[in-house]
Amino acid sequence: MRRVSRTAVAGAAAASLALVLSACGGTSTEASSAADSEGDKGLAIAYDVGGKGDQSFNDAAYAGLEQAKKEFRYETQDIEPTEGETDADKEQRLVSLAKQGYDPVVGVGYAYATAVKAAAEQYPDTTFGIVDDSTVQLENVADLVFSEEQASYLAGVAAAKATRTNTVGFVGGVDIPLIHKFQAGFEQGVKDTNPKATVLSQYLTQTAEEGGFSSPDKGKTAAEGQIEKKADVIYAAAGLSGQGVIEAADTDQIWAIGVDSDQYKQEALAKYRDSILTSATKDVAKAVYNLAKSVEDGKPETGIVRGDLKTGEVGLAESNPKFKNDTELQKAISTAKAKIISGEIKVETS
Repeated sequence: MRRVSRTAVAGAAAASLALVLSACGGTSTEASSAADSEGDKGLAIAYDVGGKGDQSFNDAAYAGLEQAKKEFRYETQDIEPTEGETDADKEQRLVSLAKQGYDPVVGVGYAYATAVKAAAEQYPDTTFGIVDDSTVQLENVADLVFSEEQASYLAGVAAAKATRTNTVGFVGGVDIPLIHKFQAGFEQGVKDTNPKATVLSQYLTQTAEEGGFSSPDKGKTAAEGQIEKKADVIYAAAGLSGQGVIEAADTDQIWAIGVDSDQYKQEALAKYRDSILTSATKDVAKAVYNLAKSVEDGKPETGIVRGDLKTGEVGLAESNPKFKNDTELQKAISTAKAKIISGEIKVETS
């Protein structure tokens, strides 16, 4: 059953909220009337940089929203980021959603930490979620985090098995601790599998505001530079920028490894799919849907909610037949996965 703590909104407030939403970023639905706010409203998400259509992180969150909308038959909302927005802008966006009665309200990405904390403190009867951050830790907040380093380790195993030049690459979107986890796991997986291999690592920007997660051109340039240095397998943990890495790999004898979603299946990347060996996935869609379901069931998730290899919420995609049917490669990955789950392999996070 639905939680009964949703707050009705006065007509004048609803009108002002429409203006707030238009100022804070695009949305897939119109701001609701006072009458609507007393109805059955459910999951709302606010996207990270790159927005919907990144074929990766944000699109995975949207898939979770669509699943909840279909199953629970309630109103949902998803809002795009705006260029150069501040924490105050993000907070205002989340507050406006809570005022309208959406529950849960999810900030997609670590950049929402300050905003989620502030909004959750103002609306203690609303459940909030934040993807990829474990620092908020309030009674009405679910910190949805993943062991990305574990999936990245498996990506490293795959790269080490697939390389012919003994040189592979890693492209990170922004030089931050979250992406360091991807790099650390990948490099460890490569070295444990093939000690002779060299890993070329590069970050596109120091801050997200510089476009590290939203600039395919930067990703393509970085990948081309690594290819010139003989890298023949390149793993990108760079959001929308990773599309540029995949495009650069669309060359004979070069493999790309995608991230977050199964990028082999993404329509926008269909012309490059033969160059996508696999993707290190994390099931953001499942995490977002599960949070919505917990609220729907009247038992909201709170605290740190972690997805890892053991829970099946991180892993490697097997859509490319060349990857799936490579017996030696699959054996190496299965062995590594079992050792990580058992604790025999401890994957580094930095």
